[in-house]
Parts: sequence; C-alpha cells; structure tokens
Amino acid sequence: MPEMYFSDAIRAALDEALTRDASVVLMGEDIGPYGGAFGITRGLHEKYGPERIIETPISENGFVGVAVGAAMTGLRPVVEIMFMDFILLAADQIINHAAKLHYIYDGQVKVPLVIRAPAGAGRGYGASHSQNLENVFLSVAGLKIVCPATPADAKGLLAAAIRDPNPVLFIEPKALYGARGEVPEGDYTVPLGVARLAREGKDLSIITYGACVPLALAAAGELSEGGLEADVLDLRTLKPMDLTALEATVAKTGRCIVLEEGPLTGGIGAEVSARIGERCFRALKAGVQRVAAQDTPIPSATPLEHAVLPSVAALLAAADRLFE
Repeated sequence: MPEMYFSDAIRAALDEALTRDASVVLMGEDIGPYGGAFGITRGLHEKYGPERIIETPISENGFVGVAVGAAMTGLRPVVEIMFMDFILLAADQIINHAAKLHYIYDGQVKVPLVIRAPAGAGRGYGASHSQNLENVFLSVAGLKIVCPATPADAKGLLAAAIRDPNPVLFIEPKALYGARGEVPEGDYTVPLGVARLAREGKDLSIITYGACVPLALAAAGELSEGGLEADVLDLRTLKPMDLTALEATVAKTGRCIVLEEGPLTGGIGAEVSARIGERCFRALKAGVQRVAAQDTPIPSATPLEHAVLPSVAALLAAADRLFE
C-alpha cells in the first residue's frame, strides 16, 4: 500500500466520494480555489466545479442549516467547519435539527450529513482555535461522532461516514495532518462503531482516540522498556462506542488509563470511566486513571501549551499509580 499524509487521505476520501456518488457535495468557507484553511480540499474545486464544491459566507449557522435541508432532500453534504471551535455557532442546527429530524418526522426523512471539524491543539493557535469540543456533543441523541488516528482510518472512516444515513461529526486532529502511513487505494471503508487495538499488552490498558493515540503508543514503548506491556485501544468512534472492545481490554489487563486531549472535567474520559465502572468493576485491580488536558483555556505560547496538554510523563505517572 502507498504511504500518504493524514490530510491527503482525507482528500482522497472526499475525491472518491465525489466521483462515486453525484449526490455528494462539499460546503464550507474558502474550500474552493483556496483549498480550505488546511488545504484539505485543494484541487477539488477545479475538478468538480462550484456546484459541488460550494463556498459559503462566514456564517456557520447559515450554511450548516442549508446543509441539513439539502440532506433532507436527497443530497449528501460534507460540511467543513474551519476550526472546531466555530462549531458552536451551528449548535442549534446540529443538535436540534440534524440529529432530531429523522425522529421528529417518524423516520420519513433522513439527514445523511457529515460535518468535518479540525480540532485540537499543538500549533500555538490559542484558546479559541485549539479546543476539543467532542464532549459537548457526546450526549446528543441521533448524532454519531468519529475521530481517526491514522491516515488509513482517516480515509476509511470518512468514506463510511459519507455513506451513513445519519448525521456524523467527523473530528480531524490538526496535529495529525502531517502524519504519514499506509493507506489502501481505491474504494475503502472502515465500519463506524468498531475500535482498533493499536498495540497488544497484558499488564495495563491505555484507552484513547485521535491525536492521543501516538502519545499512548510512545508511552507504551517506554513502559515496555521497564517490563510492562500495555494494550492501546483506539476507540475511533466515540458514538456509538465499541463497548465490547472496551470490556475485552479491561477484562484482560484489569488496570486502565483513559487518555484524551480535551479537558479532564466532563470529558470523554469521564464517560469511558463510567462505562468501565458499570460493566467491568469486578475485573479491575486498581482504580481507573484519567489523563487529559488541564481545565484551563489552551495558551498560545508553546511551553505553556505543552504544560497544559497531556504528555508521556503524565501517562507514566498514571501507570505508576496503577501499581502502587
């Protein structure tokens, strides 16, 4: 398989979806000739034209609302939110419309909508351009949430999300856009709702997703040098969550760390920890440890940004606590 950047894998999935299905359209700010804020849609406007690569005004609530209506009437819109931080401007359209209309109309309409949201820190963009807001949407009934960690999954999960009849929030960790990896060519999908065991171990489990998967693998490598072997479970889909895979890794190791880039309080890790407590309590040999960003706005200055975000050192410290 050829190697590809994470960002190019997303573009490949969009390109193939546009070719395969005439109902797929892209919408967003500066996604035309400019190619998007992160270059994801570069070249697609020239290939497919302005009727399918639709540039929008700077009005997230407006163009997400248009996309919801387009999805209801037979199109498959893929909307780009320039930074995930701006998604809150379209919260009503996502939470009360996209996620609910199928149920309000007794299944007579579907909303096959994908919302792409570049998320996360690591680039010095500051407090209002570096957030992970997936926890805000986790409780929204009717909405699926996906976050890939590898180029192959970026392509395969996005392809599956575009074909899904339900609205999908597709989170793209900005820190991974430059990551490289093997990506299958041609028509390739990864099923939603299925986790991936990124590394196998027997002593503890690190449960994570997105940009934190490479962090977990780095920490697992260091733990291995000290004689501890860690499972690294990449959730891939946050909703619906693969509870079978979650139970399997905890049952095997009995000790687990839940890792995320978002804030500790009210985060994805809180939900995962609660699920573990409900379903795997008797298998636990120690209390679940959580590693996440501090409960503070993300600073712009690189040293301060690094101090706020989760780290390998924080993971190693959490592992120590598991064996006290």
